[in-house]
Amino acid sequence: MPEPAEMNGADIGKMPGDGVPGSEGKDPVANGHAENESNPFAEYMWMENEEEYNQQVEEELLEQEFLERCFQEMLDEEDQDWFIPERDLPSVGQIQQQLNGLSVNDGNAEEILRKSILNPEAKEFVPGMKY
Repeated sequence: MPEPAEMNGADIGKMPGDGVPGSEGKDPVANGHAENESNPFAEYMWMENEEEYNQQVEEELLEQEFLERCFQEMLDEEDQDWFIPERDLPSVGQIQQQLNGLSVNDGNAEEILRKSILNPEAKEFVPGMKY
């Protein structure tokens, strides 16, 4: 049999299998599948369980979203627990404002001493020393 490139239109019409090379001896079927194929709908069988597949994919997506949220919450908690000077310490302006609000007033010192019930003659307490 001549090669397809060497054939003319009349030769192609005489070929078995409608002139398609490699289809000799196979009868074409209207749906494009050979009759001897075990399941002509094999490529569509995944659709049989489409609902289960969709549910599985949706569960995987929800699980992934849940893990991302948990990871972000963990990072946020970690940020709160760490000491970050820029965030946790007052600014110089705030410290200056607090210092300006402080005042030393010795006028009340004598009154506080007079009302005190502490013994002014007592020895100074030193931790760990027995008296």
